[in-house]
Amino acid sequence: MTTIAFIGLGNMGNPMAANLVRGGHRVVGFDLMADNLKTAEANGISVASDAASAVSDADVVVTMLPAGKHVISVFGDIVPRAKPGTLFIDSSTIDVDSARKASAIAAEKRMHFVDAPVSGGTGGATAGTLTFMCGGTQDAFAKAQPFLEKMGKRIVHCGEAGAGQAAKICNNMILGISMIGVAEAFVLGEKLGLSHQALFDVASTSSGQCWSINTYCPVPGPVPTSPANNGYKPGFAAALMLKDLKLAQEAALSAGAQTPLGAEAAQIYGLFNALGEGGQDFSGIINFLRGSETKTQT
Repeated sequence: MTTIAFIGLGNMGNPMAANLVRGGHRVVGFDLMADNLKTAEANGISVASDAASAVSDADVVVTMLPAGKHVISVFGDIVPRAKPGTLFIDSSTIDVDSARKASAIAAEKRMHFVDAPVSGGTGGATAGTLTFMCGGTQDAFAKAQPFLEKMGKRIVHCGEAGAGQAAKICNNMILGISMIGVAEAFVLGEKLGLSHQALFDVASTSSGQCWSINTYCPVPGPVPTSPANNGYKPGFAAALMLKDLKLAQEAALSAGAQTPLGAEAAQIYGLFNALGEGGQDFSGIINFLRGSETKTQT
């Protein structure tokens, strides 16, 4: 039985940690929110008084935190308290530079490090079907893979430290752009008198097919499991999409890459969030594109 410290037990972290418990590991967790700690205890996770205490006896440390500044701050606190040779897995979605800084902090103390952001949302975290995009040495990745497999279905080694974060922000930039395109098409279809089902039946089997329509269709009806059928309660909140699009734009600026559609998608989701809709699922952007109209045509 491996002892795993899990720092950050929010909507994603708690079910991920619970899957590690179900996988036969001892998990010691910490979060700043008392309610999250109560949920963790109910999931069989031992609760520590602080992050440093959680890692002191751990063989593996998993972090799931809001932003790069939090990861760097926490790593500064916990890495010196960990046992020599501890494996650190950061599953936060953060900027590439912060991921590389975290790797350097770990390497300075001769620890192993993998940046392993995820795709799959809270449903995937609960079901253990997440995709992990990993950056780090081949040796560190090999050490991390058995633990990631307890939480996810697809584990991809993308390259050296920071490569996992690079893959994540590129993927989510595609997702944000494609969801806006799909939503625009349904709004146009409504104006032209097409039913949602008719447009779905055509586009989902023709050249317009993509994940945003086939799996996550932003209108009620055609895909029963999509958030559109549940009042746009998030799978993946619009505020998180905006965060990822901003990270993509920061990376594009740093790398000198031209991403005009990514920039426009960030602007659109920025407006959506400014209207107080950041807690909706990101597919709820269709309601923003409709303006004041909220047709529910099927």
